[in-house]
Amino acid sequence: MKRLLTITSFLLVGTLSMAQLPKVSSGKIIRWENLSSGDIMGRNVDIWLPADYSEKTKYNVLYMSDGQMLFDSSITWNKQEWKVDEWMTGLLKLGKIRNTIVVGIWNNGKYRHAEYFPEKPLQYLDKDLADNLVTADLQGKPLADEYLAFLVKVVKPKVDSSFSTLTGKENTFIMGSSMGGLISMYAMCEYSDVFGGAACLSSHWVGSLTMADPSIPKSFASYMGSNITSPKDHKIYFDHGTDGLDSLYGQWQIMIDELMSFKGYAPGNYVSRVFNGADHSEKSWSARLDRPLIFLLGKK
Repeated sequence: MKRLLTITSFLLVGTLSMAQLPKVSSGKIIRWENLSSGDIMGRNVDIWLPADYSEKTKYNVLYMSDGQMLFDSSITWNKQEWKVDEWMTGLLKLGKIRNTIVVGIWNNGKYRHAEYFPEKPLQYLDKDLADNLVTADLQGKPLADEYLAFLVKVVKPKVDSSFSTLTGKENTFIMGSSMGGLISMYAMCEYSDVFGGAACLSSHWVGSLTMADPSIPKSFASYMGSNITSPKDHKIYFDHGTDGLDSLYGQWQIMIDELMSFKGYAPGNYVSRVFNGADHSEKSWSARLDRPLIFLLGKK
């Protein structure tokens, strides 16, 4: 299981300038190449526009992690995809969701874990454990705060100036899986004025690829207890499967559910689901993608 996530972390990027543009079943992909900021190394950003995109219409924006895995399985490392274009197109046609564009931010491979591991929860860990975690899993340097600053201060302004978007938090959302689930939760906490909702699929609550220590998931809960934003104008979705890596998450998700209930989150602005038999893969996330999409983007 550890090898699965290690491969996922390190083999997704390839050569940015030579990367093939994803083929989509409907709509259009616009690519920005090699966006970077400070210590955040360059990566592609793929923007999906619906087939009827018009500058006369204002669109919600959904930011998604691991952007190279979203649209076209023929060019992904494991030949799987989220089928974002198919799901978005179908739900839009059915009138289930609001007009939305999707921004897929590629991970950069080697430093994926360092960028997606929520940085401030490290303060809730014993120093020796935190130091070991940073050395073993985060390549020696936590980068989540810089990554979120890149997303909010570089990517979002470029999106909003390039496309016809609704820019408020009530129209701006973030989604990811595994470590991408953790960074989505962290983004909503750290930038509650930017993101009105997050969807966190198969959140990797155990945090590490190299050690199993209950202090790590508990540090996320401690951080969330102090930093989760008001349920009055935010919403968050969690889920996980029961097979493979996802089998590690159940007890920790229950802990998070209890915390969120204590903080005032309830049906309507909070969802936590278990998918029996689902594993830790794009195939599984794609099979249930309609749930978080409707939760975040559903028409009011």
